[in-house]
Amino acid sequence: MSTRLYSVVIDCADPSTLGHWWSEAIGWPVTFEEPDEVVVEPSKDNMTVPSLVFGAVSEPKTVKNRVHLNLATTSDEHQEELVDRLVELGAQHVDIGQNEGKNKVPWIVLADPEGNEFCVLEPRERYLRRGPVASIVVDAESPAALARFWEAASGWRIGFESEVVVSLSGPDEQQPDLDFVAVADAKSIKNRVHLDVAPFAGDDRDADVARLVELGARPVDVGQGPDVTWVVLADPEGNEFCVLSPR
Repeated sequence: MSTRLYSVVIDCADPSTLGHWWSEAIGWPVTFEEPDEVVVEPSKDNMTVPSLVFGAVSEPKTVKNRVHLNLATTSDEHQEELVDRLVELGAQHVDIGQNEGKNKVPWIVLADPEGNEFCVLEPRERYLRRGPVASIVVDAESPAALARFWEAASGWRIGFESEVVVSLSGPDEQQPDLDFVAVADAKSIKNRVHLDVAPFAGDDRDADVARLVELGARPVDVGQGPDVTWVVLADPEGNEFCVLSPR
């Protein structure tokens, strides 16, 4: 039994507009589009890099997202150029406390047209071959404990660990990292951005669900109804995620 990290799902008011915005922002094509769902991914043939899925919801965004993307750059000039291009496309600079304290951070925090925060990182050697998405970041009260749960859920392995951040690395150098970063505030409402995992073709989804529940997940009802083909769980810190059908 095993599952792998499959997609990052972003709730939004207008999946078509936001999906196409992110497609232009990171250079990945739209590979699927319906009125209530848009998928953006490197290609239909590349299933190792998590896709971005934009799904329609009626609720507005009210708090800072606990899951966000970090974008990679290759030089200081590239970082500046990318920030300028994204702002021209409709992103906005936002302050989430990143410059509190003595030291100014080297990354730039922006929000997409629906207010979802993301970071444009300064150039880092480890991300030079990762593509446009450097990492997927999850706020965590206990990064070490949550990373160990997600190590089992995603099939990725811990590649870096400190008191404030624990990073999971994918099976090759194509995937972004999955970073768990320490925050003081606890989760209070349903996440607007969540992760999906999928069993491999021929595996037993229900057995995988049982395995994840044994590891500390729990079933949750987010209004998904009885006829969906996925199972909604919450990880040990309450972050919702879906276990998709085998594929």
